Amino acid sequence: MSASAFLKKLPAAFNADAAAGANCTIQFNISTPAHVLIKDGGCTVVEGTAAASDLAVTMEDDDLVALLKGELNGMTAFMTGKLQVDGDLMLAQRMGNFFDASKLA
Repeated sequence: MSASAFLKKLPAAFNADAAAGANCTIQFNISTPAHVLIKDGGCTVVEGTAAASDLAVTMEDDDLVALLKGELNGMTAFMTGKLQVDGDLMLAQRMGNFFDASKLA
């Protein structure tokens, strides 16, 4: 499954309790850019580049799929250069808890 297809599954895996209070835009710079809007307890995936984002995540498609499936540790990916982030680093640390990886398989 492609990275963009995995991103489209994020709303079904969204954990509103874990994301309580979060109102943000997360840009995913992959082969087909998309951004995730988290607002008022909901999650929406939009194709394309956001006009502005709180966090930008840049990585190869295969690495993003592995990260979303829980097969690649975010910190390891960051430390090895597979994951590049720009923006709110606290949001980057929290966003892994916003989604249930078991619902993305």
